[in-house]
Amino acid sequence: MNIRCARPEDLLNMQHCNLLCLPENYQMKYYFYHALSWPQLSYVAEDETGTIVGYVLAKMEEDPDDAPHGHITSLAVRRTHRRLGLAQKLMDQSSKAMVEVFGAKYVSLHVRVSNRAALHLYESTLGFKKEDIEAKYYADGEDAYAMKKDLTPLAEHFLQKTKELPAKANNTQSNNTTTSVAA
Repeated sequence: MNIRCARPEDLLNMQHCNLLCLPENYQMKYYFYHALSWPQLSYVAEDETGTIVGYVLAKMEEDPDDAPHGHITSLAVRRTHRRLGLAQKLMDQSSKAMVEVFGAKYVSLHVRVSNRAALHLYESTLGFKKEDIEAKYYADGEDAYAMKKDLTPLAEHFLQKTKELPAKANNTQSNNTTTSVAA
């Protein structure tokens, strides 16, 4: 299995995966909108043959009155490839990119109140919390849980790593300088 950033040529296969897995389907222009606006945030999972077996479609919300935050528009993994940790890997990659590229403070998503498997994934595995219920959110009239995950710990980890890089570079330069002077 390979997890990588989605490319424009993946969009048709991402849409196909969506059609196979989810009742909510999007027009191709919506995939293009995400790919062109936030190319760093959507990821695909491919099998050994290069077939896309899962994806996460993500974006940044553009609310000037709120902290910068991402939103998971859609997450899908084909039935044949579920329970392999792909959904978690896809979500982790997207969340990491939200923090590193856009400084996201949290990530949000919506999930059907009846989707117990997804709720378990989001709450127990990924650490999302229910924030609200949005009545009749879906086209068929079903309610959605609005969920949110704090990305502050991920941001702090990223900040720590970026602070360590200059220190390591300086140590390497010092070691190289010492080595070259001694040589």
